[in-house]
Amino acid sequence: MLKRKIENILLEWKNNPEKKPLIVKGARQIGKTESIRWFAKHNYEHVVEINFALQKRFRNIFDDGYEVENIIKNITFIDPSLVFVPGKTLIFFDELQDQPDCATSLKSFAMNGLYDVICSGSMMGINYKKIESNSVGYKEDFEMQSMDFEEFLWAKGYSEQQIDELFNYMIDVKPLPRAMHEAMLSVFREYMVVGGMPEVVNRFITQGNFSGTLVKQQQLLLDYEEDITKYAIGLEKGKVLSIYRHISTFLAKENKKFQVTKIASGARNREYVGAVEWLANAGIINVCYCLSNVELPLKGNYDPKNYKIYFKDTGLLVASLDEEAQDDLRANHNLGTYKGALYENVMAEMLSKQGYGLYFYKHENPSLEMDFFVRDAESLIPVEVKAGNTATASLNKLTDGSNKYHDVRYGIKFCMGNIGFNGQFYTFPYFMAFLLKRFLKERKS
Repeated sequence: MLKRKIENILLEWKNNPEKKPLIVKGARQIGKTESIRWFAKHNYEHVVEINFALQKRFRNIFDDGYEVENIIKNITFIDPSLVFVPGKTLIFFDELQDQPDCATSLKSFAMNGLYDVICSGSMMGINYKKIESNSVGYKEDFEMQSMDFEEFLWAKGYSEQQIDELFNYMIDVKPLPRAMHEAMLSVFREYMVVGGMPEVVNRFITQGNFSGTLVKQQQLLLDYEEDITKYAIGLEKGKVLSIYRHISTFLAKENKKFQVTKIASGARNREYVGAVEWLANAGIINVCYCLSNVELPLKGNYDPKNYKIYFKDTGLLVASLDEEAQDDLRANHNLGTYKGALYENVMAEMLSKQGYGLYFYKHENPSLEMDFFVRDAESLIPVEVKAGNTATASLNKLTDGSNKYHDVRYGIKFCMGNIGFNGQFYTFPYFMAFLLKRFLKERKS
């Protein structure tokens, strides 16, 4: 069992006396079911697990209404071996997307209070539209993603103490020793290739090499296409598939923007907005919006029609490239046009997995562009991602201390280089991006 951060989140949920039924949602094969099973096994005397995709006989347990007593009665008539003990039982409804009516019952379970309930499902953002009442106010939601870089480090055998040591160098703005810097860069390159899908990571860790990982990744890409075909409705299905199949094409472009003309001649961007939202709600892509102005606040200060698209898992982006590009990355060679795209994609992924929304900026006159923006309690922070070690004129311009960008007080550059600060922006190696939120909270002014 790979160690996951959701374990602590589930434990905090269980220990909350005011907890409500929990829905854990996310893309296919990110480890939802295994994580919940492990948690249930170690924290409850009795566990009732129902999988609506594999155990279709349980799909009619709501036919008599949503009262807890009727649901339990129907479950035990189907399988009398299942045990329900108030205060000691977790009910785990898995593959919720195949029986969305289950979510309507959560209000009854919340009001009843005798049993803890966790639901899990893929594509939940789409299937909520099918639910008569999704128990608003009587449930909690948690979006799970594939393994982040810290979880990958755990899988590789790195300890919490070693991760804390990395952070200490970061917070002290002290360059890493050469051996540590090179070792972490090597592990980070592995993470970019393998990604964070648990089955792929487990195979890589078990074997100690990349053998067989690409096959599993390519199968996951096909599984996502199958889900799109199964769940997307009407004309949206073709649009969703077209965008999904062209993500690497967009990233290979210099500005990496989504352009619908690359999909269909004469198509209009607004016609594809719903398809992009569909993929985002499904947990397959991250969407990065262009800021209208370089100022706070971030939310409400962007153009919803101007955006970039990234894979939520960089390993799947690598698997979607041509075989020569995959071989180059595994051999640590130059990827040409894809090199910058991969670093941008993994940075978008690492920011998203820390809970950040994704925003960029691009203005032609005067020329100014920035890959990402985040914020701390007081300021707007430009974040530059460089395949090399040099900074752009844009980062220098944004952080030069002029009053033109009054919300910006300093910047951050992620690159191959070591830790440093030049009075305008911090420089960190790519692999430290997973510590960014912690750094911004504890940064020494």
